[in-house]
Amino acid sequence: MKTRFSSLVTLKKSAMEKSERSLQNANIDLQNANLALEESYNSLNDLQSPISGNIKDYLASKMLLSSQRNTIEHNKAWIDFAKNQVNQAKGQLKLDMIEHEKFKYLELEEMKKILKKQEIQDAKDLDEVALITHTRNNKQEVT
Repeated sequence: MKTRFSSLVTLKKSAMEKSERSLQNANIDLQNANLALEESYNSLNDLQSPISGNIKDYLASKMLLSSQRNTIEHNKAWIDFAKNQVNQAKGQLKLDMIEHEKFKYLELEEMKKILKKQEIQDAKDLDEVALITHTRNNKQEVT
């Protein structure tokens, strides 16, 4: 049954589904950031400092170590950003779900009103038919 809220319910449902997809994408991004951070730590643990050799080897090792630490800091910032995105997506999803439920409720109430009007009209129609039948039967009895 169509009501004046039906199109709004459909619109709000599509917005809610869009928010759900956005949340899923944000969660995937967060998982990727966590994996990248874990890989960065593993790479840092795999780096070997030279025990002996010339200064070039030591400086190269120091640069690799510094670069890996920068990568770790970058991945930590990425995780913070991804967590923020997830929280924002959750908030938007919550708002969209509330809006969807609100319009579904309004649509349901509108349907109840329409059904009540139909029931009243059906009752009036039945009363009219009964009155016509009763009047016809009374006319037949009199004649």
